Amino acid sequence: MAFHRRDIKGWRIQELQKNFFFLGTPCSDSYFSAGKCRRISLECFEYAIWESKMSFTVCSLNCNGIRSAGRKGFLEWLEKNQPDLLCLQEMRAWPEQVDASLYEPVGYHTQWVNAEKKGYSGVAIYSKKPFDAVSTRSGLDWGDSEGRFLRVDIGQLTVVSVYVPSGSSKEERQLRKYEYMDHLYGITEGLLREGRTVLVCGDVNICHRAIDIHNPKGNAKNSGFLPEERAWVDRWLEQGWVDTQRALNPDVAGLYSWWSNRGRAREKDLGWRIDYLLANAPLADRANEAWIEKRAGLSDHAPCWVKFEGELGE
Repeated sequence: MAFHRRDIKGWRIQELQKNFFFLGTPCSDSYFSAGKCRRISLECFEYAIWESKMSFTVCSLNCNGIRSAGRKGFLEWLEKNQPDLLCLQEMRAWPEQVDASLYEPVGYHTQWVNAEKKGYSGVAIYSKKPFDAVSTRSGLDWGDSEGRFLRVDIGQLTVVSVYVPSGSSKEERQLRKYEYMDHLYGITEGLLREGRTVLVCGDVNICHRAIDIHNPKGNAKNSGFLPEERAWVDRWLEQGWVDTQRALNPDVAGLYSWWSNRGRAREKDLGWRIDYLLANAPLADRANEAWIEKRAGLSDHAPCWVKFEGELGE
């Protein structure tokens, strides 16, 4: 069970530490993580018990280079936020190129998939629970050589970390992007037939609707917001997927996950929502909170979060 450092019945974490005691001793983080806090009155020995609901959090982040993210405080961010499951894209490194603390942080089981070309692409999954099965190939040879797909199974849960190519550099890459999209569509169709709870996380490099981009009219002819790409997302969701971020924030404008490095876009919040956490119906029904951590400062992307009821692996 995960205890998340957010409000508990209106109490902030600092107030909990001041006001809640266990046998007369201020509550420790380890006792918080057990899911119980007791407030004991020294005058009448009355106490109240709060028990947190069983839940787990999933985060997806294009880190734009794990080594770069490391220099920007990735490990400190991870220690503070403690996602139960973290899907990463654009690792841009092989395991032997990074410190062990980045490759396998304390408390996490990790699996990386690397591009054949060093310093390029790559995906990973970090989990607080061990993996029961791992698949590092999607079946599309050129995509697999670029390290764009990773599937892990944890109990009854299947998780995918995927990095769809960008098509913005030239027409050839846009055609490759369409090929990858079609291939991914077939993979996710198969996942739905397996009868498991499934979560597909990653940088898809497509904004779905006008609310997901800062200038829809001005970007209508740009890769990432082309009519063909947006129609593909429509068909993808119609397979049986729920865009959890948008489902839990249906009318929220400015729900962006990526900003260009040009024109002070980050400062002006001129962003795009191109990162997704898609759940099949059994898992989506358990999603109760979703947010984007715009101020994390780890990458040109922001960490995208969803909280689910239940236990990781169910």
